[in-house]
Amino acid sequence: MLTKFETKSNRVKGLSFHTKRPWILASLHSGVIQLWDYRMGTLIDRFDEHDGPVRGVHFHKSQPLFVSGGDDYKIKVWNYKLHRCLFTLLGHLDYIRTVQFHHEYPWIVSASDDQTIRIWNWQSRTCISVLTGHNHYVMCASFHPKEDLVVSASLDQTVRVWDIGALRKKTVSPADDILRLSQMNTDLFGGVDAVVKYVLEGHDRGVNWASFHPTLPLIVSGADDRQVKLWRMNDTKAWEVDTLRGHMNNVSCVMFHAKQDIIVSNSEDKSIRVWDVTKRTGVQTFRREHDRFWILSAHPEMNLLAAGHDSGMIVFKLERERPAFSVSGDTMFYAKDRFLRFYEFSTQRDTQVIPIRRPGSTSLNQGPRTLSYSPTENAVLICSDVDGGSYELYAIPKDSINRGDTVQEAKRGMGGSAVFVARNRFAVIDKSSNQILIKNLKNEIVKKSSLPIAADAIFYAGTGNLLCRAEDRVVIFDLQQRIILGDLQTPFVKYIIWSNDMESVALLSKHAIVITSKKLVHQCTLHETIRVKSGAWDDNGVFIYTTLNHIKYCLPNGDSGIIRTLDVPIYITKVSGNKIFCLDRDGKNKVIVIDATEYIFKLSLMKKKYDHVMSMIRNSQLCGQAMIAYLQQKGFPEVALHFVKDERTRFNLALESGNIQIAVASAKEIDEKDHWYRLGVEALRQGNAGIVEYAYQRTKNFERLSFLYLITGNVDKLSKMLKIAEVKNDVMGQFHNALYLGDVRERVKILENAGHLPLAYITASVHGLHDIAEHLATKLGDNVPALPKGKVPSLLMSPTPVLCGGDWPLLRVMRGIFEGGLDNIGKGAPDEDEEAADADWGEELDVIDVDGLQNGDIAAVLEDGEVPEENDDEGGWDLEDLELPPEADTPKAVNARSVLWPLLLACP
Repeated sequence: MLTKFETKSNRVKGLSFHTKRPWILASLHSGVIQLWDYRMGTLIDRFDEHDGPVRGVHFHKSQPLFVSGGDDYKIKVWNYKLHRCLFTLLGHLDYIRTVQFHHEYPWIVSASDDQTIRIWNWQSRTCISVLTGHNHYVMCASFHPKEDLVVSASLDQTVRVWDIGALRKKTVSPADDILRLSQMNTDLFGGVDAVVKYVLEGHDRGVNWASFHPTLPLIVSGADDRQVKLWRMNDTKAWEVDTLRGHMNNVSCVMFHAKQDIIVSNSEDKSIRVWDVTKRTGVQTFRREHDRFWILSAHPEMNLLAAGHDSGMIVFKLERERPAFSVSGDTMFYAKDRFLRFYEFSTQRDTQVIPIRRPGSTSLNQGPRTLSYSPTENAVLICSDVDGGSYELYAIPKDSINRGDTVQEAKRGMGGSAVFVARNRFAVIDKSSNQILIKNLKNEIVKKSSLPIAADAIFYAGTGNLLCRAEDRVVIFDLQQRIILGDLQTPFVKYIIWSNDMESVALLSKHAIVITSKKLVHQCTLHETIRVKSGAWDDNGVFIYTTLNHIKYCLPNGDSGIIRTLDVPIYITKVSGNKIFCLDRDGKNKVIVIDATEYIFKLSLMKKKYDHVMSMIRNSQLCGQAMIAYLQQKGFPEVALHFVKDERTRFNLALESGNIQIAVASAKEIDEKDHWYRLGVEALRQGNAGIVEYAYQRTKNFERLSFLYLITGNVDKLSKMLKIAEVKNDVMGQFHNALYLGDVRERVKILENAGHLPLAYITASVHGLHDIAEHLATKLGDNVPALPKGKVPSLLMSPTPVLCGGDWPLLRVMRGIFEGGLDNIGKGAPDEDEEAADADWGEELDVIDVDGLQNGDIAAVLEDGEVPEENDDEGGWDLEDLELPPEADTPKAVNARSVLWPLLLACP
């Protein structure tokens, strides 16, 4: 028994698997219903509206519903997507033991301690039939998976089979007058829509469970007499076939396995037992130390079982599903249904070679675990857990594969692990002496060697070399020189996959993949939250692997991603181009076609094959946030630009890659102040004065705009900024612009109009404007401020800029690796870099005022005495005459020589 998942909670009395999702419902004695993801081992949801213990629970096959029944006499139907109870069905007069949806009709069957079985229509929310006949508690009731039958078990020591064919006809068939009359008589005088077909008597005590076989006319039952009974039925009668004895206490639940000829039962003796149906003997027993088992559930489509016990539940499967296989070039040998089979990848030809079933082997988990193949000798080694670990050596004549001939008897031996290490030599672990035994094809020992570690398994690692596995360590051991070639601490390794050139190896653990060199030098480690199932290397050196629900890839540098999702797990055998060859859980060969574009693109970036990258961008449909994030992380934002449609993302990438032209285009589409501000900062860093001016105009950032004109020596536009500040009645803006211009008369005028007459007087006096000073002194009267004596004040003038107008000096226009080539797909790509002197940075920009008026119109507004209304909330400045620099010549880096440049960067 292989345990997949286990919970620790309260006593579990009911279980149900979801058909399509990895979910299981568990109803607890505490009254809570839990919804678990058994793959991830996480609790998804809980429902607790029952007043008392919940015993029965069941998922609907196709609807997002489940039903529950409890000790509060209530049946509740829930919608797990809405996380609530939809309605409650009332009618039972005692504890409800089990509930189940019909696989086709909108019915629910329930069994209760009130000695009745009820069938409900959950769409009309009514009880459509009451099955009476048991004279003690009815412990379970369930529909037949295909026929119109119900089976029930009761503490009256009987199992009953009910025929509900009439109920189906009454419910499903169209109602005519005769049927209406029949229905009226039925309602008045008692129904005959469900009748007892068989009463199975044979148990000596109360029967706790009974269930149908999924396909055969068989019934199995378990009772308090500690026995499991097998029954058979036909159209006229039913009879007991055999009794299975072995449990030491009450048998609480029993059922047939869906795919194998076995019966699974659990009991209050703290054990789960597996029985062979054909031989009617016990096959396997699983015990817990302290917990009694109460309930079993089988997955409707997968090879999974679940059992509820006193302190929780376990989800398990009875046998390993991973087929044993060995790939050699274009061929593969694998084990399926106890036969050795041969598969050719190129032709997809599948041939049965020889039977490998050992006579007398009936136990579970004794099928082939590993398989090793020697192509030169055409010999196969198969290892299994039979007798505590053994191997079988088959020599296969080369022409027998095509003819399907029977070959000679296998040579057998004891050993926990066996693998070919040379053309006609194989190694076997002898655990008793901690030695490796080297044997020839006659199964004769030719050499012995002590193990370098306490290994429990060995794997091929090149001719004459072994990879030995311990609990937390792997080593590569040279059998000839008897030295360790490599040593690595790892989690417990389950599988070893070598690359095609034997230069790299992938070590697969339960939740991790470790990639190393052939000498076990660590390269990268991947961690997965769910189980790693298989893997193989492709022709490019990329490791392709599967988890329970994904096919993924791992690049040599450790980058990984998802190729596609899986409905059911697969086991990869080989990767060739865009094809994945694999085996499914039933051992069938499948070919899955994948889209390898994403990881080939990343691999080309990693290997700096930029011509290949550009070709893929031209011809493929790469997209997605994951790809964009990857390119940003790896330092290729300019490449990421070509995968993005969202303007905000494009804007961020354009800024990151320094592509001002795309950033301007995106900022126009977005048209938000924050984006214009960020654009201005980047343009400032690059020294593109035109874009800086444009960004400041769109955000109406007058202070920065004025300072920009100051630093670039644009006196004309400073004068216009002064007029705009006057139109806006911005006194501080007027004063700053007058100060930048060195216009003393304007400053005095502003101070006078603002009511600061003493400051206006002092300003006029110290700058030699005596006529204006006398005028202001008259207004001040006796409050004329005294001027300082001694040193004569000098005129305060704005500094002369180093650069007058336009952009500041650039050394070179730097380009990214892909710029030009990507931006000009289908055009002639420009040179890698250009001199700044050759670049055309556009013409001088014009300024437009707040309300969209041309600067030449401001005077007309002022002459008429009309001041425009402020409208700060509407858009930016309508710069229709703005000419932006050509895209090809956008600068990437700048060296500013102006001494005032740091002041502009620090301007608030």
